[in-house]
Formats: sequence, structure tokens, C-alpha cells
Amino acid sequence: MKIRVLLALATGLRRRDIDSLKICDIDFEKNSISTKSRKTKTSMASRPVSAEIMSELSKYVCSLDVGQEQLFKTKFSHRKWQKICKEAGLADLRFHDLRKTFCSLLAQNGVSTAVTQRLLEHSSPNLTNKVYTNVDPVLRHAVEQLPVGDWL
Repeated sequence: MKIRVLLALATGLRRRDIDSLKICDIDFEKNSISTKSRKTKTSMASRPVSAEIMSELSKYVCSLDVGQEQLFKTKFSHRKWQKICKEAGLADLRFHDLRKTFCSLLAQNGVSTAVTQRLLEHSSPNLTNKVYTNVDPVLRHAVEQLPVGDWL
């Protein structure tokens, strides 16, 4: 489950798209993976992935059986996910919330809506802003200009 969570947080991929990944979709030299959305039927030939996540992914792939094609032997288990979340004190966390977190973190760090839209493979920037972006980077920048340190 750890690799699934890391991939969701670091790429914004949907759970089904993560589950359908094959080992041959991973390019360790370019730190990228090729994806095809099962929902939208669009593909991204080279989705960038951070070096740290690729390192974890490499360790995971090295532990797999020789000849295994799929990245994961088993399908996602809702029961297992709920158990993990409950133990972590996050009983209401849905796996899709990791995708929303990815998007929100991009926005909070000043990544443009156009780039975020492309990474999430949305058809419209309005969808990206309306559903996924919790904090507008322009608003965050404005609030950070306040002299809060002087007030404390």
C-alpha cells in the first residue's frame, strides 16, 4: 500500500490508473512513468516523478518476482485501506483525497493551473480550480506579505 500512496501523492494518479501500471511503464533513467487514464482514455507518455519516489519505486520493483509484469500483484483493497486509515486516526480519508492533496500542494507552491491541469489530465482548468485546488497561490502569497512576525 505504501507505494500506491506515494504514487498518488507524488503524481496525482487515480487509484485505478496506479493499479493498472506495469513495470515496463517505468523509466528509471528519465525518472518518469508512462500512463494511460482508464477514466479519460488519455495518455501521458512521460509523466515526471521525483527522484525520491523513483528510488522507493526501484527498491519495490527489485523485490518483485522475476517475470512479473504488473506493478502490483493484487488489486486495491478497500478493507485494507480503511484499516490503515483507522489505525492512523484518519478514518474518513478516501484514497482519492491523495489526488486532491497532490493538486493542492502544487497550487500552494505556485504551480500554475495549466500545469496542474495537464498533470491531472483534466479537460478544463475550471475543473482543476473548482474541485481540486484548495488554496489559490495568489491568495497565499498575499497573506504571506502580512507582517505577522511584527505582531507576535
